[in-house]
Amino acid sequence: MTDSTQLIKVGLKKRYAKERRFHLFGLISILISFSFLFVLLFSIAKQGLPAFQQTYIKLDLFIDPVVLGVTSKATEEALFEADYFPLILTSLKSILPKIKGRKQRRALKKIISKSARYDLRDDIIKNPQLIGTTITRWVLAKDEVDILIKNPDLRQSPIKSFQLAWVDQLAKENRIALRFNRQLFQASDSREPEQAGLKGALMGSFYTLLVTLALAFPMGVASAAYLEEFAPKNNRWVDFIEININNLAAVPSIVFGLLGLAVFINLLGVPRSTPLIGGLVLTLMTLP
Repeated sequence: MTDSTQLIKVGLKKRYAKERRFHLFGLISILISFSFLFVLLFSIAKQGLPAFQQTYIKLDLFIDPVVLGVTSKATEEALFEADYFPLILTSLKSILPKIKGRKQRRALKKIISKSARYDLRDDIIKNPQLIGTTITRWVLAKDEVDILIKNPDLRQSPIKSFQLAWVDQLAKENRIALRFNRQLFQASDSREPEQAGLKGALMGSFYTLLVTLALAFPMGVASAAYLEEFAPKNNRWVDFIEININNLAAVPSIVFGLLGLAVFINLLGVPRSTPLIGGLVLTLMTLP
């Protein structure tokens, strides 16, 4: 009896030791997983944070009525149609006087974003009295300049030496600054990288979720209440509904996407609205 008790104690001791090792290995695996997750999130944040800032260049702009071909008394239509980019180029040339050849003049246009002319146009339309005066504006820089400012290591890449000299001169005169990227939340898709933003994606996601909530929530709650509280038991119709609900829950998301394309667009002729079609598809995915 004593030997049996001793054997049981030895067996329990080994079992507890194995259990402690199992818990230790589980804890180590969880810590390793969290470490990888932290590294992943840190790398995403590190690479994504610069997107919240954008490079701007300070320019002293003389709003020359001769260059614009309009005066402060011009109509809003005439002010709208005027070309304001020569004013920006003139200001840049005054800061960077050593502009030689067609190649450098063409490269000079790639310093400032095309949106600068439109922002200046809007300011002039709001206040025509600025025509004939000199104003100071921080204008949006081109994406090449923005990348160069945020990544000094790119100075070793094949960027023209005179372009580097221009950026250095602007920085030396404190005419380059990083500011909060308003374009990221106020603008939608654009062919110009520095003008692109998330507004379209954010609004599309919001309206898609709104459609999904408006359809899935009342239908889901009402169906669940009916099936649990009011539906008769051992009924073929109720069994058919429950089986199809279970089947819907097992359908891959790609199939729902194809369903939205084939049924909602091609068969039913629903308008090609991403929030509407996406909301309908997500509703079917959410209901089960």
